[in-house]
Amino acid sequence: MKAITLNINGEKCRVQARPHWSLAYTIREKVGLTGTKTGCEMGTCGSCTVLLDGQPIFSCLKMAVDAEGHEITTIEGLEKDGKLHPLQQAFIEDHGMQCGFCTPGMIVAGRALLDENPRPSEQQVREAIAGHLCRCGTYARIVRSILHAAEMSQNR
Repeated sequence: MKAITLNINGEKCRVQARPHWSLAYTIREKVGLTGTKTGCEMGTCGSCTVLLDGQPIFSCLKMAVDAEGHEITTIEGLEKDGKLHPLQQAFIEDHGMQCGFCTPGMIVAGRALLDENPRPSEQQVREAIAGHLCRCGTYARIVRSILHAAEMSQNR
């Protein structure tokens, strides 16, 4: 075990981690932030997506010890002062989820896209979530939710 400090959602989290523990496992099981889901644990479903220094990554493929010194943002870090992020609100309003398992990863990927491109096209949204699987098949509503969030952010 090695003591590491992770900067998650602006908070320093000191944890004991084994070298082979993924960031996803550590976030969920050691830090207690269960919004980050673990599905495939092979980097093919996207449910574990977090932002690492502002870039979306599959946290199941990143070792926790390698994330030390980086800024990590999870789905829990998107809401501020009890107010949902526009993406979270849009997913509710536009029914961008069914079971909700893929939703955190989709929202985090959408956040990265909107941070880079505040007015994406539908095609750009589809490309941003291309590595994410939704087993319920709500892709059209997910795309609509991300586009709606872009509109909401422009109207602030």
